[in-house]
This record gives sequence, structure tokens and C-alpha cells, in this order.
Amino acid sequence: MSETASTARAPVALLPSLVPLLHEWLPRQRWFAGKGRPVTGFTLVSATELLPVDTTGPGLVHLLVRVQQPGPNGGGGAQGDCYQLLLGVRTHLPPGLAHARIGRVADGPLAGRTVYEGLSDPRLAALLMERLRTPGPLGPLRFARTALIPDGLTPRVLDAEQSNSSLVYGDAFILKVFRRVWSGANPDLELPLALARAGCERVPAPVAWYETGGSGRGGEASTLGVLQPFLRGSQDGWQLALDALAAGREFTEEARALGRATAEVHTALAAALPTVALGRPAAEHLVDGMNRRLEAAAQAVPALLPYVPGLRAAFDAVGDCTEDNLACRAQRVHGDLHLGQTLRSPDGSWSVIDFEGEPAKPLTERRRPQPPVRDVAGMLRSFDYAAASLPQSPGSPGADGAPSPAAWAQRCRDAYCSGYAEAAGTDPRAEPALLRAYETDKAVYEVLYEARHRPDWLPVPMAAIRRLAAPSAAPERAG
Repeated sequence: MSETASTARAPVALLPSLVPLLHEWLPRQRWFAGKGRPVTGFTLVSATELLPVDTTGPGLVHLLVRVQQPGPNGGGGAQGDCYQLLLGVRTHLPPGLAHARIGRVADGPLAGRTVYEGLSDPRLAALLMERLRTPGPLGPLRFARTALIPDGLTPRVLDAEQSNSSLVYGDAFILKVFRRVWSGANPDLELPLALARAGCERVPAPVAWYETGGSGRGGEASTLGVLQPFLRGSQDGWQLALDALAAGREFTEEARALGRATAEVHTALAAALPTVALGRPAAEHLVDGMNRRLEAAAQAVPALLPYVPGLRAAFDAVGDCTEDNLACRAQRVHGDLHLGQTLRSPDGSWSVIDFEGEPAKPLTERRRPQPPVRDVAGMLRSFDYAAASLPQSPGSPGADGAPSPAAWAQRCRDAYCSGYAEAAGTDPRAEPALLRAYETDKAVYEVLYEARHRPDWLPVPMAAIRRLAAPSAAPERAG
């Protein structure tokens, strides 16, 4: 990507005038990945006026800005992480948009104007949808769609966002705006498009998207936003599991159906995109990465140290997967599967969403083929977390002789794997070494995360660590 402006307004003068405001505002955003490290500089990648700023009404400026920070930045490279900003511009900010205020610009081309988070302004959010309805280029940006989109849909911002921003339009579509931008196609567009071509109905098919770069010399476009159908009336799997726990109900039938849905997605991905054998060199590379993450986590969280030998043994057992073992295959997977990434419709059918993968990891790593059991392991850990989330009270699992949370979670885990086997023809428990290694790797990550951000939750992954480090921890094979 290169520095570009779609208008005569000089981008060289624009960014310096915004820097004092961005220094204060950007690190406070939930989706900013560099929290805890000072911002040392900004570089303008592109500036595009989606709506002119020199009119009486609001203007909308699209910016791609690279942020420099000292120390490791999770994959942004020496140049820093690139962020997508949509800045509203007004002479006077209405009281209803006061919460979105970034600040008043002192000099430069926007001197005397107030800039604010543009996605919070319904007029500007509607404009972004209008751009998606009329595909084509606009400066360095390109808008595309696969179907007609009705006009007049009222936008609203979803509050429960972390690494990105999402808007719902008329309860018909949801637009995910990627805040941290990587060079290359985002899996949250790439994989749902492939699944749509394969006829898989478990994943909402992209309706429209916008991107930048990729023109000339074979460069890949960078995905900036994806529009998909909004599954109105659906409930996410995490809340459904918590509701079942609170009511003292089993969740095994839902878990079994969710396992079938996961297998259908994996089967479709394997048919639509290349698969590779997980030979010994690839397995050794996989194990090396797991052991490196374990060593780093143990240095940061001393509570892990007594379990390192057992956890390392769980990783080393993966070396038994060779090219002669056809079950050890790698393919494109979800990459960050848990109960919160699933939705159940009013008719009881499950959908899988949010194929972006772990946002903190580089895009090349997220797009790398991996064994399907990685997704299975993520879901198994999610059942454990759900069981640990419910405060113990009369009538809840584990109280007054009712089934314990751990037993509830284990039944969900078994049901999920059984459902997966019914749809895939292969049981993930038939590869116990690989499944144990991926679940262990996930639990190690959870320990590090909880120790840093939610110390009260540390006992949850530590319980899994103790179980997985035991010599008898390998999952049972399907009978």
C-alpha cells in the first residue's frame, strides 16, 4: 500500500494536524493492539474522502495510518501496525454524537473542524453502506458485492466488539470493519466466500466487501470490511450454554448438533481449498512453536513451571504424525473456534461465524493450513470455560448433589466429538496425541492471558493444565 489521496486535499498536511488528537484517542480504543506501549509516530498510508469535508453537512474521511511503537507489536513488523480509521468531520458536533468526539483540529486542512468516530454517526454509516451498494473504485479503495442490497436500511453500532467494529443495517445485514489491517485477504472474507462456492450453508455468505491495494505486480488486496446477512433472532452458543447451566439443564444435544455443524464446515473447507499431509518436518515445526510458547508462558507465569515436563511431553507426542498417517492432514480451519463464534437460529440450526482467526497473530500464520482438531480443541476448552463461569448456587450444577460443572463440561465435550464424528466420518478423539497437544497449547495461552488480564480466572485454565500434564491425559479413542 502506498500513500494516496483521492482528492486535492494534501495528505502531507492532513496527518500532522491529526497527530495530537490521535495520540490521545487511539490507545483508548478497544481494538487498538498496542496498549501499554507508547506511540512514537504515525505514517499515512492512504487518505480518501468518502464524503467531502468542505460542505455544510458532515464529511467522512477514510484513513489508513501506520502506528510506530517500541518493542514487539504482534506481527506488525518494523514499520508498525496499520489501522483503519473513519473520521467524521463537522463544524459543530451535535450533542447526540458527543460520545464519539475525538477533538477539534487546530491547524491544517481541517483547522477549526471537529473530528469524531464516523461509524457512530447514522448519516455516515448509511453512506458507507451506499458505497457497498454501488461497487467500484474510489481512490485507493475498491467496493464489491455479490448480490443486490436494498437501500434505506437504518444502521446501528454493535457495542460488544473487541478487535473490530460492527454495524447492523436494518436487522438484515452486519458489516464488520477491520480496524487492524494486514496485507492480504482476511480469512473472514476468504473462507466464507470459499464455503459459499462449495454450497455450505453453515456460514453466512458475504454479500459485499471493500478493500485496498492489490493492483499491479501481483500484490494481494487488503480486506477492510465485510458485509454478511444478519442472523436475526439467533443466539450465540456461549450464552445458550450459560443459560443451560443456570437452569441446571444438560447441553449435550446442542453440543452434539454443534459438533455436526463444525464437521460440515471442515468438510466443505477441505473440498474447496487445498489440504496437505502433516509430515514429520511440519509436525516438528508445530511442536517447536508449541514448546516456545510454553517456555515463554512459564517464564511469565511461574505457576506453570511444575507442569512444564508433562506439557512438553504432550507436545512431543505429536511427532508420531508422519506422512504415512493419512489422518494427520492439514487444511484451512476456523482458527479461533469457541462457543461465542457460533449462533443457533430459532429453528435450532447452528451457524459458525467470525473466521478472522486470532487477530493478534500475523495474517500469514492465520491463513496456514492446520489440522482440524485445532478447532475441536478450542471448542472443548470453551465448554470448560462455560462450566466455570456459573457461580455456585442452589439448583446449579454441583450444588446439593446436582451434577458438577466439570462433569457437565465433560458430557458436552463427549457429545460434541460424537456429533463431529457422525458428520465427518472420523472422530477427533481418534487422534489423541494431536488433540491433546492442541488443547494443551490453548490452555497455555489461556494461562498467560488470564494472568495478565483476569487473575481471578487463572484457576480455570490451571485446572486444565493439571489434567493435561498428567501422563494419562491423552483423550480416549472413539469406541
